Amino acid sequence: MKLLLSYLIFPGFLFSACIGLFAGWVDRKVTARIQYRVGPPWYQNFMDIVKLLHKEIIIPEGARLTFLFAPFLGLLSVVLMSTILGRSLNIYASGFSGDLIVIVYLLVMPAIAMIIGASSSENPLASIGASREIKAVLAYELPFILSIIAIIVKSGGSIRIGSILNHQAFAGSNIASFSGALAFIVVLFSIQAKLCFVPFDASEAEQELMAGTLIEYSGLPLAMFKLTKAILLYALPVFLIVLFMGKDISPIFLIGKYILILVSIILIKNTNPRLRIDQTLRFFWGPMAVLAVLALGLTLFGL
Repeated sequence: MKLLLSYLIFPGFLFSACIGLFAGWVDRKVTARIQYRVGPPWYQNFMDIVKLLHKEIIIPEGARLTFLFAPFLGLLSVVLMSTILGRSLNIYASGFSGDLIVIVYLLVMPAIAMIIGASSSENPLASIGASREIKAVLAYELPFILSIIAIIVKSGGSIRIGSILNHQAFAGSNIASFSGALAFIVVLFSIQAKLCFVPFDASEAEQELMAGTLIEYSGLPLAMFKLTKAILLYALPVFLIVLFMGKDISPIFLIGKYILILVSIILIKNTNPRLRIDQTLRFFWGPMAVLAVLALGLTLFGL
């Protein structure tokens, strides 16, 4: 019963979704102010989800079963990931051996879900979006994984989040070192791509593809995809804090660090133009890959 409540309430679905939807409102509000607009009220994202739950589910002609299966795959993956991450922050439930690897695997599932769903819809614009999403995943996963490996090496080879936090509690936050700072930059931009935020939102480019991978979704399935992104907006900054800023994770410091990373994500989103997919590939396989390899090399030398 206690485990079930953790998956449903804290730190599971309800908690993650509420924090993520509120963070999404902060993003929309800041973006609106930058563009000299008022922006939506704080409850707008919650009302959007409720509205979608009452909408009709329209299934495109020729769509396969995976069209409806994909949103469940993405949402279940992020709920499981956020729950594991939240429980690992609790001293009474400090995760399990290899939980870092499980989280890294689960983080790629939302993108795979979008690719599967878009490919199943048989819409040409959705297919273009799916193609771009595949290329984006291939681009950012390489430097992202290399940066994670650098943190694993710095933590004595541990792949347990609790051990990584314990290492930082005694040795200081990973971001305070040269290798940690470089890895942090790489992971921050990778998170931007995982969220499908500007400048890495080519797969959903509204001006080009009219929502791209999500163009055929409506009602409950679309609400599930929006909830998936909202939970990612909560879980990914927390994941970044755990890996790089884990010296002090008391509630006050955790909230402050989360706000700092959220502001950074919003600033990147509002100060850069959208990159073409070939530019995204060059960015992650070029400068980001070099930084990730350099961070890993510096880690091996203890820097």
